[in-house]
Amino acid sequence: MATLLDPTARGRVILVGAGPGDPGLLTVRAVEALKAADVVVHDGLIDPRVLDIAPREAHRISVAKQRNRHTLPQEGINALIIAHVRLGQVVVRLKGGDPFIFGRGGEEVEAVREAGLPVEVIPGVSAALGCAAEAMLPLTHRDWSSAVSFVAGQCKGLKDQDWSGLAGKGRTLVIYMGVATCTDIADKLMADGVTPDMPVAVLEKGTLTGHRALRTLLADLGDMVVREKVGSPAIIVVGEVVLLADADDRLGKLATQAELMA
Repeated sequence: MATLLDPTARGRVILVGAGPGDPGLLTVRAVEALKAADVVVHDGLIDPRVLDIAPREAHRISVAKQRNRHTLPQEGINALIIAHVRLGQVVVRLKGGDPFIFGRGGEEVEAVREAGLPVEVIPGVSAALGCAAEAMLPLTHRDWSSAVSFVAGQCKGLKDQDWSGLAGKGRTLVIYMGVATCTDIADKLMADGVTPDMPVAVLEKGTLTGHRALRTLLADLGDMVVREKVGSPAIIVVGEVVLLADADDRLGKLATQAELMA
């Protein structure tokens, strides 16, 4: 594969996937890119140990995004990257997970190309893959699921999106950024025909300190997130494969406690 990781080449952008959090999940190629960086434009949840791979003199710029509150709008991030490249600098755009899975990497590639500048993309371990592996949750399984789909839970027009057929028997649905809208997500899936007793896992802070894998049923998803005070980052997995995971059955424990108190 052609590469821009040439120390003699100046003025370029490298989009790098930092993985779900654990620095040990960085690819070798990602490490090489960071070591070559003059500027690192990074997301807000990047582990400091990952940022430390870049040269000490490299300029680090956070463009952290939170729900409904961004340090810079996407257009501003694009302009920032392009401005530094035009100064002849090697810009690493460091993103959590993988740049092309809900990372807006496609938009940034388009902007850089429209500016007539060179760009490379180095993939990363997506949150779904990293978190699922940690929880021993196979997203596909010969006996349980032959299809997996990824959706974003906080996209505009959630109610208008057609998710029919994405979840159910023999299928796995992975929902990114769905904690804040999990009740609406559960209602939407059940309205589309997914049974209320479909197993669901919430994988919170996957590969990071304090990570949790919690299991319940689809009808209880919203209530469980509130009871357990689940916070971001977290992904939601819907499907029978959830029963194979090393996940804490929170609804089962709640039922047992209720029986003991009766």
